[in-house]
Amino acid sequence: MNKEEQVITGFRELYNKLVWLNKSKMEVSLKGYKPSEVHCIEYIGKHADANVTKLAEHFYMTRSAISKIAKKLMEKGLIESFQRPDNKKEIYFRLTEQGEAVNRLHDELHGEFRERDKAVFEQVTEAQYDTMLSFVERYSRHLDAEIKKQGVDRAPE
Repeated sequence: MNKEEQVITGFRELYNKLVWLNKSKMEVSLKGYKPSEVHCIEYIGKHADANVTKLAEHFYMTRSAISKIAKKLMEKGLIESFQRPDNKKEIYFRLTEQGEAVNRLHDELHGEFRERDKAVFEQVTEAQYDTMLSFVERYSRHLDAEIKKQGVDRAPE
């Protein structure tokens, strides 16, 4: 296996291990919520301009898929829709009190996971972080360009 394959395989294995390690705690703590719902809640909590289009772009999902998730979140009382006085055309989302509680719980879990993994990250130098971040940004820009070549603006329909 060449180094390129090792890097790709390494990323995949790291991701799979993180998912496996975090999954059971997430499922128990966030019982009744699908990962896609929790991640939409997280995005809405962090972005005042959250709407179907922005969510679809961020998650690389169709607008109709996001609309279905948003509808479920509204039915569960986790988000509400609103319009701004200066823009009656666009519909935005914000968290309800219940949605804020789910978002806080999700943040706390991620804090626990960061604490668990702290020993590794404490050993990483600034130069190593800079190198890794540079690679991730460069690779991400490349993938964005490949997506655009396929005639897609981030969210496939």
